[in-house]
Amino acid sequence: MRNIKTFLPVFAALAIFILAQFYIVRQAWIQKDEVFDLRYRSVSKEAIQDMASFDSYTGFKKAYFIIDDISQLYLQKSLTLLNTEDSALLAKDIRDYFTKILKEDQLLSEYLSRYYEKLGLEKKIKPIIYVNYIDLIDIQENIRVYKAPISELKKQQSDKSILVNTFTSEGNSYKIAFDYYIDIANKERIMLRELSLILILSIMSFIVISVIYIATMRSYLEEKRLSGLKTDFINNMTHELKTPLSTITVAGKTLKHEAVINDREKIIETANMIGKQSIHLNELINLILEISMWERTQFQVDKKDIKVEELLREISDNFRNGCGKGCIFSEHYDLNGVSAEIDDLYFTTMINNLLNNAVKYSKNTPEVKVEAFISDSDVIIKVSDKGIGISRSDQKNIFDKFYRVSTGNIHESKGLGLGLYYVKKIAEAHGGSVSVSSKKGKGSVFIVNIPKSI
Repeated sequence: MRNIKTFLPVFAALAIFILAQFYIVRQAWIQKDEVFDLRYRSVSKEAIQDMASFDSYTGFKKAYFIIDDISQLYLQKSLTLLNTEDSALLAKDIRDYFTKILKEDQLLSEYLSRYYEKLGLEKKIKPIIYVNYIDLIDIQENIRVYKAPISELKKQQSDKSILVNTFTSEGNSYKIAFDYYIDIANKERIMLRELSLILILSIMSFIVISVIYIATMRSYLEEKRLSGLKTDFINNMTHELKTPLSTITVAGKTLKHEAVINDREKIIETANMIGKQSIHLNELINLILEISMWERTQFQVDKKDIKVEELLREISDNFRNGCGKGCIFSEHYDLNGVSAEIDDLYFTTMINNLLNNAVKYSKNTPEVKVEAFISDSDVIIKVSDKGIGISRSDQKNIFDKFYRVSTGNIHESKGLGLGLYYVKKIAEAHGGSVSVSSKKGKGSVFIVNIPKSI
């Protein structure tokens, strides 16, 4: 919930930016659409005026003659109809037929196409005719057989086609008014091309802002994670340091007691306790100093050509003796006497860390196995256990400095979160690597590979 509140202003700012970009692009599109229509409408007006200079019918002469001829027949038919329904059907038939004639028997579209081409505009157009009204003329009166309903007029106004002109014509037997529209082929593609710069800038700005936002988010979350790890480390280190310091302090006070001063065995026991805790305290301090040194300088190892199996058996024997009957330990080697360039001190520390973790993170009697074999040019060392296992989400972080696997906010085992980081650094210093394969509740397998000697 705290993370959501922290990032809420950022989310809001990003949302506002996206909406602003969308609004800018949309407004640019609307304006470009209006300019596009205005340009074609203006050019079309010029073309019609130019055409009218040599053709007073502006390309509709043939269509008007056909309509005039057919109007006489429609007039006679309309005078004989008394039924309103039949009259409506006749009106629709007249409108459809006149529209068809006006669309097919005209020369304006072809003239406009050539005119557009001459100006470098898109020449592919589709003519659209909307009839506003039709009157059939009798000797005594005009009979209005068709008038476009308001809904039809609204449809025309909302149409994406461009209104070029409204024409009216009156013949011997008819009077008609109609709107001439054109539909430009590839209009959207043309507008996209003309708006390409704005679109590219909007997309690029969105990408840049998104990248900055994602980078900032990741940086913030990483800083927060590291801060949490460091806080956890400091708390654990404080606890680890307090234990030997408290023991040494209590032991020091004990030595002041008169009864202890006169008891040689008690003095020796207390001195041994102080010495043991001093060594532990010194180990903790040295560990921190070594980690600090690794951060400042390149990690240096004193490598020698060593038989890997012999060193592993020595480490395993010492571990088995220390573990005693408290764990089930097994080992298997298939190395054929192979050697590797190894710093035996750091290598021993690395394997011991893995073995100690195997015991530490086992709920029941620990079952630990060490295996080693050759794979191509590497020596592969596996340390496996049947402990509590590691979740997939934790596996990618366990080799990070200070990282400790936890359940909720409670760490079930003591530690500083440096053991596996130590293992990784030592493996890398030997030119190798370390990885883990684990299932929660099934145990873990840590795999170390180092180059063998040539």
